[in-house]
Amino acid sequence: MAKKIYFVTGTDTDAGKTLMACGLLEKARQQGLKTAAVKPVAAGCEQTADGLRNGDALLLQDAMTMELPYAQVNPIAFEPPLAPHIAAMREGKNLSVSRLEGFCRGVTMQSCDLVLIEGAGGWLVPLNPRETLADLAKALQAPVILVVGMKLGCINHALLTVQAIARDGLPLAGWVANRIDPDMGAYDENLATLKTLIGAPLLGEVPFLGDANKSAAAEHLSVSALL
Repeated sequence: MAKKIYFVTGTDTDAGKTLMACGLLEKARQQGLKTAAVKPVAAGCEQTADGLRNGDALLLQDAMTMELPYAQVNPIAFEPPLAPHIAAMREGKNLSVSRLEGFCRGVTMQSCDLVLIEGAGGWLVPLNPRETLADLAKALQAPVILVVGMKLGCINHALLTVQAIARDGLPLAGWVANRIDPDMGAYDENLATLKTLIGAPLLGEVPFLGDANKSAAAEHLSVSALL
């Protein structure tokens, strides 16, 4: 099969992008596919003996089948849990689409079947005063996977994001309904509304997971529409 490359975004921070990406990678692994992933920029990292490490990037590294060094999975890491452009400014560093694109290309050139590129936060997170992570997806010409964090307000967040992705000229390859609020009111009605209004395949409806791990998420996901 031809290599498939997707950009994973969310309706907001904490929508569950990483868990859903790991679940999709695990599902692909179960089907015998070779996978890779990259989180080009991450803020909210911990100092370790090996340098800064981001929990989400480590989960992606564990979920993919390719053995890549951490620096390729997460080439730009910031310690404070801030918006990437703010973390970069505080450290006197510059973020740019061209630089991040180069890092991503290094992973997408790997010999594998599926590559997931995970953004940070939502679709329009700034990298600098002129560019956002959406511009990175555009530079890569990567179809988008949208993770909808199912909670009060998710319909507006989801539809605005779908609209923005379309405006930027990228196809929405699929979306995931990830229940992040176990007490969400009118859950079924919200989900039905999103199914009606989002014109892309639903890759999975993931319930609130007490034990949130890649295998548990994979049970509720499908990669068939992506392949």
